[in-house]
Amino acid sequence: MKKGRFVLFGILAVGLIGFVVYQFLKPKSPKDMVTYNGNGVELKVEYSRPYKKGRVIFGEVNDQPLLAYGQYWRLGANASTDITFSKNVLFGGKPVAAGTYRMYAVPDADSFEISLNSEPDISAAHNKPDYSKDVAKVNVPVQKAEETEQLTIGFSDSPPGVNMEIKWDTILLNIPIIPQ
Repeated sequence: MKKGRFVLFGILAVGLIGFVVYQFLKPKSPKDMVTYNGNGVELKVEYSRPYKKGRVIFGEVNDQPLLAYGQYWRLGANASTDITFSKNVLFGGKPVAAGTYRMYAVPDADSFEISLNSEPDISAAHNKPDYSKDVAKVNVPVQKAEETEQLTIGFSDSPPGVNMEIKWDTILLNIPIIPQ
C-alpha cells in the first residue's frame, strides 16, 4: 500500500514539475509559419507572433512604446522573421533573387521601412543586422485598421502577384510581391 502511494506521489510530482517547467520555458510569442502558392510563386514566412496585451506598441520614445519610431524591429519576437521566395520577385518594386532572407522593419508613424537581409535564421535576433547584407529596402505606407491583438502576417491574391499583409495593433502594411 505504501509503495502504491509512493508511486502515485512520484507520478504527480513529476507531472507537476513538468507542467511548471513547460509554463516557464514555452515562448510567450508562439512561432508560426504562413505559406502562399499561387500566381507563379511560392512564399513562406516563419516568425513569432507577439501579443499586444494592453501595451502601447508603436510610438515616440517618450511614450515608452514597445517599438519606438525610427528603431530596429525584428518584425516578430524571439528570433528573426524569415521569408523565402521560390523564384525571383519584385518585393515592393525592388528586385530580389529567389532564396531565404531575414526580414526586419523600422516603424514610423506614416510608413515602415521593410528590409530584406541575406543573413536569415538568426536566433534571438535582438541584435541589429549587418546592414551591408541588406538586399532590398522598401517604404510601406501605414494604413489604419481595426485593432489586431496578435501580430499577423498573411497573403492575399493581387494579380499578377500577391500582397503580403502585416497587421498588428491598429496598423496594416501591404507589400506587393510580383514573380519575375
